[in-house]
Amino acid sequence: MNKFNEYAVVDLGSNSFHMVIARIINGAIQIIYKNKKNIHLATGLKANNELTESSIMRGVECLALFAERLNGFPPEHVRVIATHTLRVAKNRHKFLMAAAKVFPFPIEIISGQEEARLIYLGTMTGESTSSTDTKFVIDIGGGSTEIAIGKGNDLNPLIVASRPMGCVTYTKQFFGEKKIDVASFQQAKLAAEQQIESIINTIKKMNITVAFGTSGTIKSIYHILLDIGVNDGIITPKRLDDLISYVLEFKSFHDIDYPSLSNERKNVFISGLAIFSGVFNALGIEALQFSPYALRDGVFYELIDGPNYQDIRQNTAQSLSEHYNIDQRHAKQVVKTTKYFFSQWQQQVSMTIPPSLESMLYWAAQLHEVGLKINFSSIHKHSSYILQNSNLPGFNEEQQLLLSTLVRYHRKSINIDELPYFSLFEYKHIISLMQILRLSILINNQRNPEIDLQTFQLKLLENKLTKITLEVNKEFVKNNKLILLDLAQEQKYWEMIDDWKLSIAIY
Repeated sequence: MNKFNEYAVVDLGSNSFHMVIARIINGAIQIIYKNKKNIHLATGLKANNELTESSIMRGVECLALFAERLNGFPPEHVRVIATHTLRVAKNRHKFLMAAAKVFPFPIEIISGQEEARLIYLGTMTGESTSSTDTKFVIDIGGGSTEIAIGKGNDLNPLIVASRPMGCVTYTKQFFGEKKIDVASFQQAKLAAEQQIESIINTIKKMNITVAFGTSGTIKSIYHILLDIGVNDGIITPKRLDDLISYVLEFKSFHDIDYPSLSNERKNVFISGLAIFSGVFNALGIEALQFSPYALRDGVFYELIDGPNYQDIRQNTAQSLSEHYNIDQRHAKQVVKTTKYFFSQWQQQVSMTIPPSLESMLYWAAQLHEVGLKINFSSIHKHSSYILQNSNLPGFNEEQQLLLSTLVRYHRKSINIDELPYFSLFEYKHIISLMQILRLSILINNQRNPEIDLQTFQLKLLENKLTKITLEVNKEFVKNNKLILLDLAQEQKYWEMIDDWKLSIAIY
């Protein structure tokens, strides 16, 4: 039986949904299928940041079509990424729940910074540059603009930024009538400059030596330059100014007349051009070239080179751990304990927890003390806040939220009703991980590196996932009486939750 050799990346953008399918031939990625549907999801975002029913329907109908082509694909060969509009939509759960009925693959909503990292990764794996270059990448999407800067051959950028300015949203904001005039263009351009104002000096100090632009807006600028006779298509300040002068002579969007500009792109080109111009001028970029590689290429790179994806998140966890001066010995002991308890738990249940979810448990164990620098009394809240609001390369938004949630409830009382909605993970799995994490941290309260884990046996009571008996060796208890007090308090916390029970047995 031949090994399945097709991989798919689906990109749910603010303007369009893309599906790309590739296979591996002699170690190289070969694209064998592409499908793009203009969904205009961002257009359906109301002032209160809720998606309209019609925009949700358009997106779901598109995913139903994509699902037909992906029939038979193993889940580990498909990655679905959602960007700005689903990031900000307050009712995104409605979209996700409707999508789940017709589309069998998990949809990952990624942060703007994670999007910028993946765009940089995709561009750098496709373009050849010098190992001494400082590389700048910009991608103007439908709802947001991503910027990333890196050095040398390192595929991980040093700076990532995402700003809420996109060609769809700026069209709505500045060009509602689809008329072209200098005042509106300048307003949009100035608004774009204002969005990056806080990072201009930082970026300029990096001394960029090579700059790339990816995706629709910059691709259109590149092709129009070719239309008007610029042979290499490289964007320079002079060429950009000339192009803007030409474009501003048209009266409305649909009057724009360049062979390469489709009617669909005309609807958002002017606003994209204004954003690009604002950023290009503010950063003083001397030359920028279009790259056909972007977000989807970065996602493909990690999807096909799976272990690399794991490494990125492990590196992220380690960097965070070092940045906040976590007690490494203690963190390792807690991780070791969670692995021990999880193994015992797994042997007693019929269901299998996905490896990616199991990893989240261990990262939560490793990082539960990141908030200790602030103070101990509310460490669970401080740690949770840091994890929720930090840039965590490699983690999608829901993974980051799960990490933050597990750490938030690693001690003290739990309000089950406050648990956030998750579309990628099952509630019963999350609860089990939370219980395992709490017990693992609790028995390491004394920070004793000599604890023999065989002292403890975790058993499910009456085959109920949320009812646990913790057996503790009596010899251990003789010398560690405090742990019984801690466990007695923990029992009280569990009693406050319906269907939870923690029993302690001394043997």
